[in-house]
Amino acid sequence: MDPNVFDDVLRTVRDFVRDEVVPAEDEIERTDAIPERLRATAADMGLFGFALPEEHGGLGLSMSEDVRLAMELGHTVPAFRSMFGTNNGIAGQVIVKYGTEEQKQRWLPRLAAGEAIASFALTEDGAGSDPSSVRTKAVRDGEHYVLSGAKRFITNAPHADVLVVFARTGEDVHGGISVFLVETGLDGVRIGPPNAKMGQAGAHTAEVFFDDVRVPASALVGGQEGTGFTAAMSSLTRGRLHIAAICVGLAGRIVEESVRFAAEAEQGGKPISRFQLVQALLAESQAEYYAGRSMVLEAAREYDSGADTRLAPSCAKLFCSEMVSRVADRAVQVHGGSGYMRGVPVERFYRDSRVFRIYEGTSEIQKLIIAKQLLRQFA
Repeated sequence: MDPNVFDDVLRTVRDFVRDEVVPAEDEIERTDAIPERLRATAADMGLFGFALPEEHGGLGLSMSEDVRLAMELGHTVPAFRSMFGTNNGIAGQVIVKYGTEEQKQRWLPRLAAGEAIASFALTEDGAGSDPSSVRTKAVRDGEHYVLSGAKRFITNAPHADVLVVFARTGEDVHGGISVFLVETGLDGVRIGPPNAKMGQAGAHTAEVFFDDVRVPASALVGGQEGTGFTAAMSSLTRGRLHIAAICVGLAGRIVEESVRFAAEAEQGGKPISRFQLVQALLAESQAEYYAGRSMVLEAAREYDSGADTRLAPSCAKLFCSEMVSRVADRAVQVHGGSGYMRGVPVERFYRDSRVFRIYEGTSEIQKLIIAKQLLRQFA
């Protein structure tokens, strides 16, 4: 995108997040929903398709632009970004990179406009961090496939129009996994109630069940079997860098909340910001925020150039997801008893930030990926 145009987009999103979304945070927490007025504005701004190709109605942002936008979106409750995250990220990117031209023409314009929601249906009971353990099956039956199995923790499933479903079509550990575009209105597709979660109110996950669901062969992504594992890994890699940027944005917001509280709250007749141990908490959080921001920007630059599309995203996701939890923990400590009370932003962010160390690849999985890449480079 033209740099001047992108700067305008960034400025518009920044103002919208701070002026409209932040004031609605308590409402989102209370109702467990994103207000329709915010959803409609986000759609009009193109946020449902910021990472989708321009030829299909998206903004076509590069990874470097994506992470800068994500840092602005991270300034508020993660549920706001989650509303359109799967369209742009792990679900939408499967269609972008692996879909047939017909599949792209059918779904991407609708996803970009916010007229349809896509969900990434990979995780199962016993198959989360290791996609090779997928047990959902898809059996060819003439011009159809019959899907049977179940998925869990599927983001946006209660609102989805199409599910990007990973299912086993063969016995090979990796090559036997295929991916299908399954419309939620088909017979046999059942979506459970939204899960009750620790945090991130307004972002909904649910179980999805496939009871002998018949899908046309044209729903097979790319028109060929066996591409599921590669498609999943590719989409997750980009998604991890995006999540790292969200963590950076949230950490910046939490630091701001901490500094404001420390400057205004008093103990013994003077602001607690004058206490050196409080200053130390603020300093540690700012330093980690800065380190995370620098890491994400550099990782995105290398991703765009093709120099590193695997090691750096995992490094960024590992560091930033762990970092934002530490920053949130310090923020609660700076706030003291107030930080433990519902209705205080840092208490909510403390709960909201915890899941970043789990989804789109746990911290432990990132460590394995990083170590394997290092050893492969040495060999």
